[in-house]
Amino acid sequence: MSSLNTMINKDGKPTSEAEKYSRTVPMAIMLLVLCGFSFYLGGIFCSEKDVYLTQAINKAVTSKETTPGHLQIKAIAFPECTVDYQDYTPCTDPMKWNKYSRNRLSFLERHCPPLFENKECLVPPPNGYKSPIRWPKSRDECWYRNVPYDWINRQKSDQHWLRKEGEKFLFPGGGTMFPHGVGQYIDLMQDLIPEMKDGTIRTAIDTGCGVASWGGGLLDQGILTISLAPRDNHEAQVQFALERGIPAILGIISTQRLPFPSNSFDMAHCSRCLIPWTEFGGVYLLEMHRIIRPGGFWVLSGPPVNYERRWRGWNTTIEEQKSEYEKLQELLTSICFKLYNKKDDIAVWQKLSNDSCYKKLDDPDYYPPKCDDGTEPDSAWYTPIRPCVIAPNPKYTKLSLNSLDKWPERLHTAPERVSDVRGSKSSAFKRDDRKWKTRVKHYKKLLPEIGTDKIRNVMDMNTVFGGFAAVLIDAPLWVMNVVSSYAPNTLAAVYDRGLVGSYHDWCEAFSTYPRTYDLLHLDGLFTAESHRCEMKYVLLEMDRILRPKGYVIIRESSYFIDAVATIAKGMRWDCHGEETEHAIKTEKLLICQKKLWYSSEQSP
Repeated sequence: MSSLNTMINKDGKPTSEAEKYSRTVPMAIMLLVLCGFSFYLGGIFCSEKDVYLTQAINKAVTSKETTPGHLQIKAIAFPECTVDYQDYTPCTDPMKWNKYSRNRLSFLERHCPPLFENKECLVPPPNGYKSPIRWPKSRDECWYRNVPYDWINRQKSDQHWLRKEGEKFLFPGGGTMFPHGVGQYIDLMQDLIPEMKDGTIRTAIDTGCGVASWGGGLLDQGILTISLAPRDNHEAQVQFALERGIPAILGIISTQRLPFPSNSFDMAHCSRCLIPWTEFGGVYLLEMHRIIRPGGFWVLSGPPVNYERRWRGWNTTIEEQKSEYEKLQELLTSICFKLYNKKDDIAVWQKLSNDSCYKKLDDPDYYPPKCDDGTEPDSAWYTPIRPCVIAPNPKYTKLSLNSLDKWPERLHTAPERVSDVRGSKSSAFKRDDRKWKTRVKHYKKLLPEIGTDKIRNVMDMNTVFGGFAAVLIDAPLWVMNVVSSYAPNTLAAVYDRGLVGSYHDWCEAFSTYPRTYDLLHLDGLFTAESHRCEMKYVLLEMDRILRPKGYVIIRESSYFIDAVATIAKGMRWDCHGEETEHAIKTEKLLICQKKLWYSSEQSP
């Protein structure tokens, strides 16, 4: 029997070629059927993927015929929200407070609504709203109708936070611990901390900021301060700050880390901010320790400092205040702060940068303990505060305050932490700097208002190293540099160069009040985030935080630009498309201005 015509099967019996063929044909047919079915399923999958992308742009509208390479959507006109939404802060909504725990005031933290509860309407301004007073005059006064809150005026007028005169609120520069003006208070602080005078200290945070008089006063010293306060019974502290043109953000030290990298701020300040620093195992001070850079300062004025003279006005006893001060000092020493200076109502501690203090944390019986290696110091977006001390990383030699260049030289010095970003080196930082010089020069031609007193509060919605802000450093404005919580962590480098910013996820609302920014800038945000965040809601959030007559610069892929323009028109923005500085086909600019309009429920 020929070997070509017969084969031996597994039972040892010969199998003819015909028999083999009769078995092979059905198998081939089955294979073809399976391939066809697989192709069909693949078509469904790809189709579903395209549907998901379209939904990520705008679920509420139906796609038109598309031009090659450009997404087109049908026109849509968004309705007005009712007037009771004029100060709507979606993630810190007082109407939802009762749903959350009172423990450690965690109900004042961010609690964002689910996607199906997102508002698809335009937030109206208050009745009688006017274009804000321009900087620097705005530091001292604002229109009452823009922030029409009387409670804070009644409760704090004796401390000279603010006072109402006619159609305006005036800001005398007072505070709880400096009722006679912030100027004298800052002068005393500079005597205690000489580093405030020579450019060593550049970035600061004020916890429990009131109406941000301290942060406003420090601007004259070249110190850029983020004023932090929750939305609480003090009514719109952060809104007052931003109306004045002073950097501020909604937030509270509670159960979650603040949205800043570790070792960010050169100085932190609390002026009778009512934070119980020694309670809950000292976790609030541990969070301050995390965000203050080595060699940086923590300043406290108010209880229990100067308890010997002040205790009678604090509804307490001298013994209680003495005990509280001793507990505070003991806790600060245990987490590697040393008392730096003290006079009258102000005490200053400095975060140690040497290893000797942190080595004692290795003792397993020591409290608070050193954080383990699994604790990411810069993880700060919905990350719980941990009761442990983050020791400085020995690989950094230029992280401490005294090792950084002084301001303004540090602005253009490549930060050491740039190398932590995958694929980035100091050369990448320098290229980014050069790139933004070219871009901003082009922006100023398209939007001449940049650099004038028409624009004060600016947000770069998805920065990398803060290049946009760095180029504008001499303009009469400040920039909130936002780094996506899903992007590479470049925010630490932003702080190292002397700028400020926050982590954020643009699938949610930003921690600010409506009508608080004059200019929003984004660079490829929808290209980067449209697979996660629905474009419609991102743009509606931009409308919420943008002031009437404010501006938007959208730098985006040509694929998205037409769809963005369509949604922008539905939000009553006036937009026009422009070429980029190099006129490339794959990227376009959209320059927009928000109209000033009033709710149909009220008269202007």
